[in-house]
Amino acid sequence: MYFKQLYLGCLSHASYLIGDETTGEAVVVDPQRDIDGYLEETTSAGLTIKHVFLTHFHADFVSGHLELKARTGAEIRIGAKARTEYGVTPMEDGDELKVGQVQLRVLETPGHIPESICLLVFDTARDKEKPYAVLTGDTLFIGDVGRPDLMARAGVSARNLAACLYDSLHKKLLTLPDDTLVYPAHGAGSMCGKNLGNETCSTIGAQKKFNYALKPMTKEEFIKLVTADQPHMPAYFSLNAELNRQSRSTLEETLHHVLKPLSLGEALALVDKGAQLLDTRLADSYAACHLSGSINIGLSGRYATWAGTLLNSRRPIVLVTDPGAERESALRLGRIGFDNIAGYLEGGTKSLPEDSSLSRGHERISARQLAASLNADTPLVVLDVRATSEWQLGHIQGSIHIPLPELAARASELPRDRQVVTHCAGGYRSSMAVGILEQNGLANLADLAGGMAAWQKEGLPVAQETVLA
Repeated sequence: MYFKQLYLGCLSHASYLIGDETTGEAVVVDPQRDIDGYLEETTSAGLTIKHVFLTHFHADFVSGHLELKARTGAEIRIGAKARTEYGVTPMEDGDELKVGQVQLRVLETPGHIPESICLLVFDTARDKEKPYAVLTGDTLFIGDVGRPDLMARAGVSARNLAACLYDSLHKKLLTLPDDTLVYPAHGAGSMCGKNLGNETCSTIGAQKKFNYALKPMTKEEFIKLVTADQPHMPAYFSLNAELNRQSRSTLEETLHHVLKPLSLGEALALVDKGAQLLDTRLADSYAACHLSGSINIGLSGRYATWAGTLLNSRRPIVLVTDPGAERESALRLGRIGFDNIAGYLEGGTKSLPEDSSLSRGHERISARQLAASLNADTPLVVLDVRATSEWQLGHIQGSIHIPLPELAARASELPRDRQVVTHCAGGYRSSMAVGILEQNGLANLADLAGGMAAWQKEGLPVAQETVLA
């Protein structure tokens, strides 16, 4: 058996390549949309992709099943409860797929969403009865379980799905041998749960012992536990879940159409008609000079997740990038289905005239500078854009707390007669916040270089208090 986990850190996404080295056949489970990595791996290993499994319709990324089918002719397999616009082989509970001496067996595990499945993996050359591993999709994570509230907008009760999830866990997964390896579809940083661990593999026995959601409890206690305090759900989740059901263009087709250079005049004309300006450079470059009205979401961080959170998928996007980063900027948007790209600014910010009213910049101040400014006769305003859980662990005394996803709607709460300094944990989100505030008419702006980490490194005071709901 050939077994490999491929982990995409920027989306906290794990996919799997499983094959039989004697027959040369392979299966990909929950692929990302850009599929070159799978093709390179199979070519190197002497394998050919024959099947693609989806454990469910993922909400946080667009799966690469249609891309793999287009390139390899692979057969798409999914749980029998799923409904798609494209042809699939439906798989019911207990159905098996044999690839040489590798055997995959389907477990229907509704709960995260109704059509969720898990896959038991058997290496029959070693043991025909005992599974080597279970691919748990978004049903069971390392340290957590799948959130049951993603279909609330579609009228599916989170409470009912949580009850199904309890049964799927206790009647299916937790009955497996304790040494069965657990391979989920997501890791730490994913918003598909609230307590995902940093590990990307575990065992059933370890999860029974350490996973908070698998401790002994009644079904009612479990329902209350897993429906409470789930993280913010970005609007793009519903878009991605729907795209994974639909027939659509492949990523290769999309990139061919959207990667077109735009003059400054063409870009500004598009903005006048409602396009969004997305600057994907490093925060320092954005602070030095950027096109007025743009928002900075750097390729160096969780670019796609924040783009999906802060941008409107229905409005065209004009990219402003470092030279040569145009394709990467568009490709990573394509991973979450943001294909509505009008093009990229040819020459980037170098196309802006010197001393142009079209450009802006802002100061990035140090922690010591910020601390000194707080003692001035007219102190500046410190805006903390981290999540509430981060704020509660420690924040700068007197700062205003508005989580970044809420900032555009709450920008009017900030004073306009004083300088506003944004900050986050390390300086990535604070740069985004500057762009949002500029779009909402604030002019006297700066952000804290290095964020809260830099503040604490300098030994500056940190307040800790619980924010009341």
